[in-house]
Amino acid sequence: MNDTIQNLFTDLQIPADHKSISLERLAAVDSRFLKDLKLNVAAVLKSAHINKKESYLLALSVAVNEKSDVLINSFEALARLEGATDADIAEIHACTSIMKANNIFYRFRHYMHDNQYYNNTPAGLRMSTMMNPVLGKEFFELVSLVVSSLNGCELCVTSHEASVKQHGASEARVYDAIRLGAVVKSLVVVL
Repeated sequence: MNDTIQNLFTDLQIPADHKSISLERLAAVDSRFLKDLKLNVAAVLKSAHINKKESYLLALSVAVNEKSDVLINSFEALARLEGATDADIAEIHACTSIMKANNIFYRFRHYMHDNQYYNNTPAGLRMSTMMNPVLGKEFFELVSLVVSSLNGCELCVTSHEASVKQHGASEARVYDAIRLGAVVKSLVVVL
């Protein structure tokens, strides 16, 4: 195994025997991308605007959204080391699932912007988890923003970005969360 991959696996508590065709291809040619990826992952998990627990929980939301079992296990374990509870972790899973449904629904509405029926009929989706989140409204909105950006829903991205700032987040915090989501998505692709 390439040293960079081994170090990345160690940092993220990924089992050393984890196999990936993409990683094998990159390691076979000693791709510079592997070092960039390791550095990028380390950088986004150490934000001045997002604490470690939040970083791991945001990374977990990406892993859940992308159905990466190896990273779900990794980021859950790392988040627990930073004090995340079972309720915190469950809420990340719930928030990600809710956003998956909302992103599909509201992206459809956005695409059909001239249709009065689609735009004026109530969604009829239950989302009680959003009303009083365990992790607090600001962080729930930040997770919702990251997941919505991954899923490409412009309507949800703009709505959650406004909401997270309304709840006190700075643009720097938002920016760092989106960067984290992008880098973890990149990691998912090669794992």
